[in-house]
Amino acid sequence: MTQPAPASDIVPDSEHRGIVARLPLPLRDYALLARFDRPIGWWLLFWPGAWSVWLTGAGVQWQLLLWMLLGSIAMRGAGCVYNDIVDADIDRQVARTAKRPVASGRVSKTGAWIWLLTLCAVGLVVLLQLRPLAQLVALGSLALVAAYPFMKRITGWPQAWLGLVFTWSAPVGWIALRGDRLDVLAALYAGAILWCIGYDTIYALQDREDDALVGIGSSALSLGSNVRLGVGAFFGGAVFFFGLAIWLLRQDWVALLALAPAAIHFAWQVLTLDPDDGANALRRFRSNRYAGLLVAAACFVAGNA
Repeated sequence: MTQPAPASDIVPDSEHRGIVARLPLPLRDYALLARFDRPIGWWLLFWPGAWSVWLTGAGVQWQLLLWMLLGSIAMRGAGCVYNDIVDADIDRQVARTAKRPVASGRVSKTGAWIWLLTLCAVGLVVLLQLRPLAQLVALGSLALVAAYPFMKRITGWPQAWLGLVFTWSAPVGWIALRGDRLDVLAALYAGAILWCIGYDTIYALQDREDDALVGIGSSALSLGSNVRLGVGAFFGGAVFFFGLAIWLLRQDWVALLALAPAAIHFAWQVLTLDPDDGANALRRFRSNRYAGLLVAAACFVAGNA
């Protein structure tokens, strides 16, 4: 019987330590490399696509959403593998990331590249399910993805670049179903970007001391003692642009009320955030899977009611 992995092999913020620990080597390390133990990442990548699909007014679109979820799982995994290849030297110097498979040497860079290409092949299968124009839009994210790991080396706001990258499913989902009303899409995408900056600033609170020592940038460091105010501004801006997208689509105050649950959730995150408590920050960060669901519900109501 496979023995559980030593605790040292699994990063502290894994959501499924028990399941991952029982995977045989080397499968466990490849699962960790793609962050399969932390599904929060693929939900955050998926939700903006679901928002745009449902806001188009094209109905539930279960088949498209399931393809987009598979693509989110595969491409989030591929992005994490690529990030770990590029950041291996930095990861070794940060307590939270030092035990990652590439940084620790448990997975070679050659093995990581092969795994990356495998995940990209799954993403290609998903890409081929989209209409040609949506395929081109999806491919447009590749340059942004490739540049992201280097942003923390040259800017104090890498979260802003991540916002562009990690919410790209919003334009993909919209263009997959309709090519008009790009004003609605632009507002939705702007809101998604601000949402991403907000939640990733919360996530970055866990690494502030290590990031400062290593000399890399983050919005959590750039905001200093104003982190809660900054996160509140990002979330507030996100709600504004979500509301603008709905209003541009249909000037109906009742439709705007559908955003109220999401707005309350964002307010709860800000009001209960403790910037000096890593566990508190991690819980608030993970709660954004539910925030994404609430925004999705608002988009469905506005687009299809």
